[in-house]
Amino acid sequence: MKPKIESDDFRVLPGKKVDLKKWPTAVRPFYKSSHHYEKILAEHVGELSKRQNLLYAHNRYSLLLIFQAMDAAGKDGAIKHVMSGVNPQGCQVFSFKHPSAEELDHDFLWRTTRCLPERGKIGIFNRSYYEEVLIVRVHPEILRGENLPVETLQGKNLWRERYESIAGLERHLVRNGTRVIKFFLHLSKEEQRRRFLARIDNPDKNWKFSQSDIAERKRWKDYMKAYGECLGATSTKAAPWYVVPADDKANAHLIVSQVILDTLDALPMKYPRTDKEQRAGLQTIRKQLEK
Repeated sequence: MKPKIESDDFRVLPGKKVDLKKWPTAVRPFYKSSHHYEKILAEHVGELSKRQNLLYAHNRYSLLLIFQAMDAAGKDGAIKHVMSGVNPQGCQVFSFKHPSAEELDHDFLWRTTRCLPERGKIGIFNRSYYEEVLIVRVHPEILRGENLPVETLQGKNLWRERYESIAGLERHLVRNGTRVIKFFLHLSKEEQRRRFLARIDNPDKNWKFSQSDIAERKRWKDYMKAYGECLGATSTKAAPWYVVPADDKANAHLIVSQVILDTLDALPMKYPRTDKEQRAGLQTIRKQLEK
């Protein structure tokens, strides 16, 4: 019997302060072997495919998955493995890098708002508007390039106000049918070191590594503080954060997929039913085809 993954064990409760030192980066595996892991993941992926079909047919809800993490935590791998069975027509993935000149001439939520999923679809943000309270907070000099009003830049409540803007957007999305799930893949600094070394030693992965990764690693404490405050300020009942232990990639994939399944299972969805007139029309068409 496989251990049951309880989604709530990884959920950040609303209104709770988050000290990431107290959140584990590794937990007891939910699988017994690599073969067992692949079997469980295949089951999750199969169930997720069924839920996606229902989501599309019901056409009242959409799902937004947000992935945030430090470098090498495994965001790309989690998206690749967990969503491997999803119909590409029902899923949209967006990665957000440094904002363009056009994007800097709008508010910080504008560029991601344009990429929100349609009803019936799953949208995935590989990084997101949360970068504006994470990397921008660690590197406040970035704010000077955002063309903000002077009174905003000099305001004492800039970060709190950005948290409020984000929470307000997510409440609006939920009210209009978009369920929002946010994953922070929680990697230890030592495991990041090992993964960086593996990238250097593997020529096929050299492209994934740059000098800037080391520069950001030196700000580890600053990032952990920024993440902790962000998670505590923006995890709500409607749009929760999940802190996923990421030192074990396989375990992280199973946790992420279980959380997604639990969220979709909680939605009151059903396949559209045909009425008497529609069924009669279908039978007429059937007779025509049989001839």
